[in-house]
Amino acid sequence: MTDGPRPSHGAFSALRNRNFRLFFTGQLISLVGIWIQQVALSWSVLELTDSALYVGLVNALDSLPVLLLALYAGVVADRMPRHQLVITTKQCPMVLALLLAGLVFAHVTAVWPIMVIAALFGVANAFDIPARHTLFGDLVGKEGLISAVALNSSSFNATRIVGPVIAGFILNGLGAAWCFLLNGLSYIAVLWGLFKMDVPPPAPAAGPRGSALANMLEGLRYVWSEKRTRGVVSLTAVLTIFGAQYLVLLPVIARDVLGRGAEAYGWMMAAVGVGALSGALWVASYGRRIPRGRLMLGSSLTFGVLVLLLSLPRSIGLAMLILAAAGFVMIANGAMANTLLQTLSPERLRGRVVSVYTLVAVGMAPLGALEAGTVAEHFGAPAALALGGAVCVVGALLVHWNTPELRATT
Repeated sequence: MTDGPRPSHGAFSALRNRNFRLFFTGQLISLVGIWIQQVALSWSVLELTDSALYVGLVNALDSLPVLLLALYAGVVADRMPRHQLVITTKQCPMVLALLLAGLVFAHVTAVWPIMVIAALFGVANAFDIPARHTLFGDLVGKEGLISAVALNSSSFNATRIVGPVIAGFILNGLGAAWCFLLNGLSYIAVLWGLFKMDVPPPAPAAGPRGSALANMLEGLRYVWSEKRTRGVVSLTAVLTIFGAQYLVLLPVIARDVLGRGAEAYGWMMAAVGVGALSGALWVASYGRRIPRGRLMLGSSLTFGVLVLLLSLPRSIGLAMLILAAAGFVMIANGAMANTLLQTLSPERLRGRVVSVYTLVAVGMAPLGALEAGTVAEHFGAPAALALGGAVCVVGALLVHWNTPELRATT
């Protein structure tokens, strides 16, 4: 028998579903490898180029394909069997990680191959995010969705604690190539879970009809016409461009502001992970007790303030405390935004609505990375953080005042 969605409540209710449990376990292992690679990639580029702008550029290339392809990927997620689509989107980055390891083992020191591979990772990610997030709803149903989203965030951020610390030690002891190799091998776990799932075949004519362009426009029209979804997407765009860039600047802050090395950068990333894991578990446990609209708006304002505060400290201890708090509210905000959009949207549009969220939450990150890298290059990383935090605060206040319907959403 297949393990279809069933109504359930509680922080860990989604884990009662066998298919979700298989995916969650495999993804947990794979995410450790992804974070190891993320730290190694940024640090390697900084050492190769000695440029904050290049660090921002490589991070931008990792997300730029999401900006270009997210809306089409949402149509694909509504048309194709999502389980099969996610298998493909996990196989591609596995091959890319192994290729990156091979290049570094071969002592290729040019930065352009790394930039090309980063862009290809972004292509795979563009199709993976809407397919993966809508697959959660297929597996656990809308009743279990907040649990699945929060648990996914928990795994993402639990591994954010472990992965960067491991990366720091491997970078100092063995080098970046081993970080990339470990990431490539870690995809075996999530692929094993996906192949072990017992997923029923989709309905024959479940996907949207018509051209891809018409379907993309239908999704955009829905998001823009509904005031609450428009508010969520607009605020997410502001936080992505001007707030989330603090992660791009962490290697620059660690080395140039705090005078530390790769291990300190790993610990700073881990501090974000500790806060984010706490935030995800808090949302899973208490997210239903607080109106979701108010929680999203309040966490947006708090996040902007914390990014602004991050521009001030010159000690790693204080920086890590602020990073932990930023991780907490960042994940609470993202979980609420994701859940709001999926529960407010009609089932036939869910993949396309999630693709719009993907477009702004991930696809617009290149704009933030380039903005942060450029400002940091000319005025320093603290100035880039102060500017970004201030814009986030103003954006959160504007959406709060202009969208009373979102404040009232429970």
